[in-house]
Amino acid sequence: MIKTLTKHGNSLALVIDKAILDLLEIDAKTQLSIVTDGRNLIISPANPEQRQKRLKAVLEEGNRRYGKMLKRLAD
Repeated sequence: MIKTLTKHGNSLALVIDKAILDLLEIDAKTQLSIVTDGRNLIISPANPEQRQKRLKAVLEEGNRRYGKMLKRLAD
């Protein structure tokens, strides 16, 4: 399937056909993850649980590495 972008204000929009939305169980409220490999766009439903786990791991690592220093700065 070949699509063209549609002007939407100062931006461009990609209109996704209803059949594809239904197949992927995506609606207007679904958060989407958009990533690129430098050449292609990869659009997929966001996985909030996975993002929360990743955020928690990053925060724990930051606290482990810099927690004592940040505590001293706060005091």
